Amino acid sequence: MANRSPESMTRQHTHDIELGVSEVLQRHITRHVVAPKPVSQRKLNFEHKRPRILREMMAEATGVFFYVFPGIASVASFTLATTNGVGAAVGIPVFGSLFQIGCAFAMGIAFAIITCAPTSGGHFNPAITICFAIWQGFPWKKVPHYIFSQIFGAFIAGLFLMACYWPQIQAAKAIDIKEHGTAVYNGGVASIFCTFPNPDQSNQGYLFFQEFFVDSYIGILIWACLDPANPFVSPVSAPFTIGLVYAAMVWGFAGNSISTNLARDLGTRIVAAIFFGGEAFSFDNGYSWISILVNIPATIFATGYYEFLMRDSLQKIHKGHAEHEEGEEGLSRYLSKVTGMDVPSATERGAMNAANGIIEKQF
Repeated sequence: MANRSPESMTRQHTHDIELGVSEVLQRHITRHVVAPKPVSQRKLNFEHKRPRILREMMAEATGVFFYVFPGIASVASFTLATTNGVGAAVGIPVFGSLFQIGCAFAMGIAFAIITCAPTSGGHFNPAITICFAIWQGFPWKKVPHYIFSQIFGAFIAGLFLMACYWPQIQAAKAIDIKEHGTAVYNGGVASIFCTFPNPDQSNQGYLFFQEFFVDSYIGILIWACLDPANPFVSPVSAPFTIGLVYAAMVWGFAGNSISTNLARDLGTRIVAAIFFGGEAFSFDNGYSWISILVNIPATIFATGYYEFLMRDSLQKIHKGHAEHEEGEEGLSRYLSKVTGMDVPSATERGAMNAANGIIEKQF
């Protein structure tokens, strides 16, 4: 065996591709990449003619569907398999847990944001839409359209789930009625679609406080994720961070009856009322109003808390995500006031820079 220098032996263990081979591979790969199809003028004209509000409404409905459908499907697999022997009687294997349900809702939320937020902004919650109108200048005239679309998306998700699980749900309903006289209770087959309190949760003040706290917690985290001045959340991680906070609340409080979203609860509760009767709304002295409505004041409180105590608008302006209402002149006056220094405006800075340039040329 011929002697080799240390340099050649070291090179053998680097596993680097020689330059010539690399170029050949690059040309080979390039030949197999499909070039993007040119965008036709006809397509551009079609997209331009689409009503903006219709696109936004469909995106909101689709996003809520993406969020709700996997979540309630996970609830269905858990409820049908574990409640009162229904799973064994119907023939469903024991599959599911609160952890699985939390993960399903979390991933559904992330998928909804990734898929639909570029079109509509990704509200997917009437309370968030209202808070955007209050704090961020979202047009109030769009609020009813968004809320209707969100509820409609959850309603369609409930119908799809009913269609997918129809034989099992009907069998479970018959067993529930035989054993309990109704399918509308926490753990009953109707609870797949919407929230009902536990038998020992007769104090609606307690239920109100719990829902308010959970929704406030979620609201603060959502607002923090949407804050462009927040250096710890990137646009890439925001969908999964928001989904994770929902999952955390499901893991901690789903056993204690929470809703977290007006659209998610009301849309599917309508489906429950269609197939299981009006008791879906009247159960436990009208608990449904807590499940449906508390999310709104709780989220307004949470976002207000963030806006008044935690928002740093100067950082928001500094990062280029907003501007002073009076432009650069107003920002300069504000900075001069709070720093006690004479801060020149953009126009003045431009004149000063020009003057400095002239002076430098002269000397």
